[in-house]
Amino acid sequence: MQSPLPVRDGVNATRLRLPDEGPWDTAMDYMMHRWGHIDPQGIEDRFDAGEIVGEGGAPLDRGTPLEEHTFIWYYRTLPPEIRMPVEINILHQDEHLLVVDKPHFLPTTPGGTYIQESALVRLRNHLDLPDLIPMHRLDRMTAGVLLLSTNPETRGKYQVLFEKRQVQKEYECVSAAAPAAGFPAVELPAVVRNRMTKSRSYLLAEVIDGEPNAETRIELLRTFDGGAHDGGSARRALYRLEPHTGKTHQLRVHMASLGLGIVNDAFYPELLDKAPDDYSKPLQLLARGIRFVDPISKQAVEYRSELELSEAHPA
Repeated sequence: MQSPLPVRDGVNATRLRLPDEGPWDTAMDYMMHRWGHIDPQGIEDRFDAGEIVGEGGAPLDRGTPLEEHTFIWYYRTLPPEIRMPVEINILHQDEHLLVVDKPHFLPTTPGGTYIQESALVRLRNHLDLPDLIPMHRLDRMTAGVLLLSTNPETRGKYQVLFEKRQVQKEYECVSAAAPAAGFPAVELPAVVRNRMTKSRSYLLAEVIDGEPNAETRIELLRTFDGGAHDGGSARRALYRLEPHTGKTHQLRVHMASLGLGIVNDAFYPELLDKAPDDYSKPLQLLARGIRFVDPISKQAVEYRSELELSEAHPA
């Protein structure tokens, strides 16, 4: 549904669905019920200023009946955020696409406590591209190649490629060179297939019984001694991962299922206690490359990350 309010400060207006009925006479009564304990004066000020609108951009006031609108839009008050010490590098830009190297720790899109500190909002503001939209997502802790659409008129042509799985992605990760105790030896290359599920109410993705819906090809690239932080005694390896599907946390779950959990993964195989981000220990997972036939030029294109995994080059 098209927002009647433009992007402001790189952030979309928030859409709220009003209930069909309830003990509220007006739209403002309902908003006070939801958020009045946080900022009642701010809600009243927004209504008085005409900053809360319905479909078509019609402004609401304090007396607008609840049933007059199904959806309303407004700008949230953004909390202050500390800028992360990471930067985004632009790999390619044209009238249709923007391709960047997203750093570790920076989320792809705004959410939760990360609004201004997301790749999308940073790029919208830096490049003055309010219509910028990501074509896919990378986990906050994953770095690498990220594609974004710069042109709403051609956006659908690229979205179809992802929907039809006509985009090939390649990742790299650093893990142990041999499976953890209790796991059988793995003959590589190997293909992992299983059924994964991820609920919004639980941090972790889970493997369940049923028809496989997640598939990853895993290939060993090279082995080497670990870095100085572990005395250099642990044998590590660099792996190439080629996902055929795109389930949340798929690569991390598939590596952990082989006893080869990715270095610095705080979720798999074991969920660690939440701690502040340690920028010296990023998750050793990188979206190395992406390739497809461009729907505009009809030419095969490939974009490659210029980043490197720190643990793949131990001191």
